[in-house]
Amino acid sequence: MLRNLAVGIGIQNFPEGLAVSLPLRGAGVSTWKAFWYGQLSGMVEPIAGVLGALAISLAEPLLPYALAFAAGAMVYVVMDDIIPEAQTGGNGKLASWTCILGFVVMMSLDVGLS
Repeated sequence: MLRNLAVGIGIQNFPEGLAVSLPLRGAGVSTWKAFWYGQLSGMVEPIAGVLGALAISLAEPLLPYALAFAAGAMVYVVMDDIIPEAQTGGNGKLASWTCILGFVVMMSLDVGLS
């Protein structure tokens, strides 16, 4: 179970860093500065991970529902906001297919590694 979670978090961190760095770069921030802001945004994750581990021990019965809600919220944001925005830039099909690919990869990890 923990291995699956670690792999999923590792896969998710790449696009998360890009989501911070690329808009900064597009706004005219230098490449290195945008890169470091992306890195700094990930620095809070270990601290939040420790706090989250403590919170899990207190709220373990609610955990499946909370994780399902968080996953649904992320899928909603991608489908409602990011893909339509990509349609205007001409990358709608790419955004749709990579969303599907990401879902298939995560479901494969969930089924294959458990």
